[in-house]
Amino acid sequence: MTITRFAPSPNGPLHLGHAWSAIVGHDRAKADDGAFLLRIEDIDGVRSRPELADAFRRDLEWLRLDFREVAPQSQRIATYRDAADSLRAMGLLYPCRCTRTEIAAAATRMGPDGPVYPGTCLHRPIAPAPGVVWRLDMEQATDLCGPLTWLDERRGEQQARPEVFGDVVLWRKDAPASYHLAATLDDAADGVTCVTRGLDLFHASHVHRLLQALLGLEVPVWHHHSLLVEADGRKLAKRRDAPALSDRRLAGEDGRAVAAELRHGLLDTGISFADTLFQPA
Repeated sequence: MTITRFAPSPNGPLHLGHAWSAIVGHDRAKADDGAFLLRIEDIDGVRSRPELADAFRRDLEWLRLDFREVAPQSQRIATYRDAADSLRAMGLLYPCRCTRTEIAAAATRMGPDGPVYPGTCLHRPIAPAPGVVWRLDMEQATDLCGPLTWLDERRGEQQARPEVFGDVVLWRKDAPASYHLAATLDDAADGVTCVTRGLDLFHASHVHRLLQALLGLEVPVWHHHSLLVEADGRKLAKRRDAPALSDRRLAGEDGRAVAAELRHGLLDTGISFADTLFQPA
């Protein structure tokens, strides 16, 4: 059975870009008579607001998307910690106290997330302490796993290239786990068979495929959909005050009609679909 998921963070309201992502996941599952899950990613400290999670549920119902909710990330911390401990025991994690400014100054190349960490702390004797993050020794991890592939339903088989990210952070100082670690473990625990998400996360799947190999997890297929972008080419974003679904819902708009318009590519003025990939150096 095909199982997909929509996994929003309750640190801002949903907008049309989120609606499109939810619709893609919902329709992909329903096409195979499968299940569409809602998972709340609520481990972003004080930015995670329970009232927004409640609004998300109402927004999906307003769009007429049938979903089954699974445990939020805040109930999975022990799982993340166990996985990090396992990787640490394998000698694959190391502590780092470099700041973003220091990384930007020392980096020699750019990756999907910005300046690639140059491995400054890899061989430094740093004691675990508050303010220290834990990074994956990417070279050692990729050597251990060997060549890996993963399948995107829209772009075919991919050779895994997690090295484009450098030594990614897996355990943060301001939250229990990084997106890479938490999302990979969550999808495995929830039995997700098709990971539907936007093209902005395409390259993250290289890292997630590596983590699946390291931790012995089942490997899903991926489906990276087009993004909704503004007139200047930037994707719709909470931080730029993209109009909230909840405002449209409370104003009395028909959610079923909004979903139908998105399915048919009928977008608000100034918004369009983008289907291009960022190519890391």
